[in-house]
Amino acid sequence: MTGTVVCIGSGNMGCALMKGAAARVGAERIVFTDADHGKALGAAKVLGAGALETNTEAVRGGAYVFLAVKPQVMSAVLEEIAPVLGARNGGFGALVSMAAGWTIGSIQSLLLRHGAAGVPVARIMPNTPALVARGMIALAASPELGTAALEELEGMLSAAGVVDRVSESCLDAVTGLSGSGPAFVYMFIEALADGGVKAGLPRDKALAYAAQTVLGAAAMVRETGRHPGELKDMVTSPAGTTIAGVAALERAGFRGAVMDAVEAAWRRAVELGTPPLKTTAV
Repeated sequence: MTGTVVCIGSGNMGCALMKGAAARVGAERIVFTDADHGKALGAAKVLGAGALETNTEAVRGGAYVFLAVKPQVMSAVLEEIAPVLGARNGGFGALVSMAAGWTIGSIQSLLLRHGAAGVPVARIMPNTPALVARGMIALAASPELGTAALEELEGMLSAAGVVDRVSESCLDAVTGLSGSGPAFVYMFIEALADGGVKAGLPRDKALAYAAQTVLGAAAMVRETGRHPGELKDMVTSPAGTTIAGVAALERAGFRGAVMDAVEAAWRRAVELGTPPLKTTAV
């Protein structure tokens, strides 16, 4: 790869992905920009990367440009960098967006209106466990992204977690499930720990047991390949403690509530892709 890897935005997710990218391409080839230049400098210092003051300056030499910005500011950022992308003559791998609701088509259309045609675009939906290299990262790419560039991008992302290529039509559902899902899991861990405290455990032990229980249960699903219902039944003895707890969860509508949470997050992701948002520059 020639050129740098640019991250526009220096929030948690951008920093997590750049930490992984640095392990593949070297921190010296990573460049941050941010509306708050001090934040970009801080992120760069942590990784041993670079920071530039303007997005246009960074994009001129970027082989891959990650857009780690909120959906509400995407229009402004794309309008700013489009002329630079339009003037590029080769050496560009992809524009990589992680903004919920912004489709590849909408990104390319806005770029085209501002002088950049045929820009290779990838959409990703990572989640916060990427901060500890345990992320789930869905990836969809436009046809302009060649095989070599796509594989190189996958290699950079894989240092932050599991990368899975999906149809772009799946990304809103992915947002609702794995994008928002960690928050739901954290709430469950907190509730498990509160239950342990209610039963008499010290807070620190209750939290440690709850977190390890969720970690171990997830590993059982992944590593055994068994259905979660089958694994649940392995724990659930007749007239035992677990079936008493399962019955309490069922009475409270636990599974339905989780399904509703994922659906609500999915619907919000769809709403974020509506035209009024895409025409608003912030």
